[in-house]
Amino acid sequence: MTTGFSRLRREDLLKTACEVIAEQGFGHTRTLDIARAAGVSQALLFYHFETKERLLAQAFTYAARLHLNALADVERSKGTPLDRMRSLLRLCSPAIPTEGWRLWIDAWSEAMRSVELEEISRKIDARGRTLMRTIIEAGVECDEFVCEIPDDTTWRLFALIDGLAVQTHAHPKVLSRRRVNALIRTAAASELGVPAEKL
Repeated sequence: MTTGFSRLRREDLLKTACEVIAEQGFGHTRTLDIARAAGVSQALLFYHFETKERLLAQAFTYAARLHLNALADVERSKGTPLDRMRSLLRLCSPAIPTEGWRLWIDAWSEAMRSVELEEISRKIDARGRTLMRTIIEAGVECDEFVCEIPDDTTWRLFALIDGLAVQTHAHPKVLSRRRVNALIRTAAASELGVPAEKL
């Protein structure tokens, strides 16, 4: 019983840590800020995570796990490659600025200075690309897509999505949600040889 409670408590603390980091950034977040937001003492945070660096890394790992679970749902879905591509693009779209995207963008920046964050972010990026490439290859196999080099297409589409995510968070008034979605759909349609309205 104690172990279960402790595990749930850790999950709550990691969720709160993600919220604080998304708001303040990795570089400006103090353990005191997380403790206050969670309604606990700093001593309890250090009991569970030992150091600030470990807490921040585990918070990002927690967020990454949630994203991996969402990717797995897309992978397991029984839809056609087009259905799954539509779901993946919707999952990854930065059209609505979210806490998750703020955390992710900040983690990319910190990854240049943190081996742990670099490793986690690289693995999650790779997982998303692998899923997209697999969906494209399945679509080519059943003649739903026309794409000569799925790996190149995957890199281009994720580069566009990631770039738009940075723009929508750094300059939120520059692009509308509709415009962001249209740019992603149009690019994907062109890369996959399907009408944009299908995506």
